[in-house]
Amino acid sequence: MATSYTLSDFDFALPPELIAQRPAAERSGARLLDGRGAAPVDRVFRDLPALLQRGDLLVFNDTRVIRARLLGAKASGGAVEALVERVLPNCEVSMHLRASKSPKPGSRVRFADAFDAEVLGRAGPQDSLFRLRFPDDPFTLLERHGHVPLPPYITHADTAEDERRYQTVFAAHPGAVAAPTAALHFDEALLAALAQRGVARANLTLHVGAGTFQPVRTENLAAHTMHSEWFDVPAATVDAIARTRAAGGRIVAVGTTTLRALESAARGGSLEAGSRDTDIFITPGFAFRVVDVLVTNFHLPKSTLMMLVSAFAGFEPMRALYAHAIHERYRFFSYGDAMLLQREPPKGIPADAEL
Repeated sequence: MATSYTLSDFDFALPPELIAQRPAAERSGARLLDGRGAAPVDRVFRDLPALLQRGDLLVFNDTRVIRARLLGAKASGGAVEALVERVLPNCEVSMHLRASKSPKPGSRVRFADAFDAEVLGRAGPQDSLFRLRFPDDPFTLLERHGHVPLPPYITHADTAEDERRYQTVFAAHPGAVAAPTAALHFDEALLAALAQRGVARANLTLHVGAGTFQPVRTENLAAHTMHSEWFDVPAATVDAIARTRAAGGRIVAVGTTTLRALESAARGGSLEAGSRDTDIFITPGFAFRVVDVLVTNFHLPKSTLMMLVSAFAGFEPMRALYAHAIHERYRFFSYGDAMLLQREPPKGIPADAEL
């Protein structure tokens, strides 16, 4: 019989000092909790090549974080803090706006004392986002005047270090407002070691939105409205996955964003190339079709990502792994340490059975 979970099942007590405020001195020098076996094993991230097999395929999210945070003021002088959620056609953006009073359609907001943007209104009837029109290409203006969109639990203002480290070494396609954080641990030396090991690479793009930090507010998980994110799975990646499967290799998703994109692209039964939006909400009981192994950071209590990893590796195993991580003082969240997880087989099916 399937277990029915509520929001409280995904809560845990996290000492605040374990929330990483800065990255590890070296990307691949972060800790790695190997959670694939009966007992957790404490490792270092640069150990990863030895933990994978020749013929495995690592799939990365190659999105690029944009300087999405803007500071500005309304015509009345009231301060505005903005976070771009998505760049739209025709120099428009959808964004979160924080102000003492919401700006009205037709009004203007001056950002960074450099350019004015017109408020067009809410992004949708029930939407908390606003739609604004910039006077020029939004990517260009954000690069010149924006700030690194650090997560809300990081307390310092963005620095030159954040500009470099809150971005993967292979970031290619601008559009994310949060980093695919599991991939932050990879550096060029580690990528070379993986290639030497015989582990192949493939890419996809999912532009991570600020909704990744949005709390779940309902005890009944079925009542939660999941945020939407745009993704693209290239045909070359679909082909690489098919070749890997045919040769007996495993699909290793680097990060929950990569997993969400792959499982979204396979919702019709088979993995399909192409780009679209996804609001997939993965909770225990989800039938995974693509991913065998997951590299991921540690996630917030009561978050949709905590539910996702519990669905992937098992509810009780994840609770035990998180308890171990807290006891061993692992560093949590975006700048924190990582874990390596293996997909839990469906109930009643042997772990070595062909799926």
